[in-house]
Order: sequence, then structure tokens, then C-alpha cells
Amino acid sequence: QVQLVESGGGLVQCGDSLRLSCAASGRTSSQYAMGWFRQAPGKEREFVAGIGLTGINTYADFLKGRFTIFRDNAKNTVYLQLNSLKLEDTAVYYCAAGQRGILTASEMDYWGKGTLVTVSS
Repeated sequence: QVQLVESGGGLVQCGDSLRLSCAASGRTSSQYAMGWFRQAPGKEREFVAGIGLTGINTYADFLKGRFTIFRDNAKNTVYLQLNSLKLEDTAVYYCAAGQRGILTASEMDYWGKGTLVTVSS
């Protein structure tokens, strides 16, 4: 098993940046596909970015290069760098881990509790 704890969310303004962290414990995160998902009020949870079992990064098309996912294996932590934030990026951001390497919400085995990102104008 693996436990995931997100941090780094907060209230920011349009155009600002944030770095979210996902600290894994129990097993090393490098043994899992790691993903960031988000859920805005009244909307479905959606995929944002992920690192597959082979280490390849994948991003949602709507990001247009604004976010970057990366990991620090020594710290067993996965990060999501959010740049040029927009109002529509407001959501709870969740970290997830999956053993099968498929970066969809239904295929993830473990979830953190989420961290709230609020973008104001």
C-alpha cells in the first residue's frame, strides 16, 4: 500500500504560480504510475497530468503547457508546478497512484485527500 498526502494549495491571483506536492509513504512512488487530477465545484474529476510506469509524462490537452509534473525519488514526492493560473483552474487537486500504469481516475488504486487551489481575479 501507499499513502499520499498533498500540500501546497492556496489562494492566488490570475497569472500566479503554485507548486503542489504529493508525499508518498508506505511504498516508493516510482513503483506506481502517479497522477494529478482535479475536481472543480459541480464538475467531474478530471485528469491533469501524470507520470507513467516508464517515466513518461502525460498532460491534459487543455493545459497548453502551463503545468509540469515531476518527481523527486529521493524524497518519494511528486510535484505539480502550476504556472499562469486562470480562474478555471480553481479546484481541489488530488494525487493518485496506480499499479497498472493507466492514467485514468478509474484505474488509480490510491488517492490523497486533496489540496484546494483557488484562483481569484
